[in-house]
Amino acid sequence: MRRVGVQPLHNHSVGLLPRSGFPTPLQEAGGCFGCAVGAGVAGGLIAGAIIGSAAAAPPPVYYAPAPVYGPGPGCYYTRQPVWDPYIAAYRPGPRVLVCP
Repeated sequence: MRRVGVQPLHNHSVGLLPRSGFPTPLQEAGGCFGCAVGAGVAGGLIAGAIIGSAAAAPPPVYYAPAPVYGPGPGCYYTRQPVWDPYIAAYRPGPRVLVCP
């Protein structure tokens, strides 16, 4: 059964728009008196939840950067040659830190 003066809402995306800022066919026809009040209450609850969660969050904690282990300024790592009697020659040995 179809009511006189009310047109069906064919575009469902219009119903997703906020009712307080954009008039919908129901508001233009005068069939929705509390839509703006309901949208205001819902918007206030959503804004209050966002602001309240931001205010209740603990402040961010900042940590010092991790220490960097390595040679100091002017120092470098090198291999100390080691005499190998089995091959009768020097071979690369362990890494050694050299600071001039």
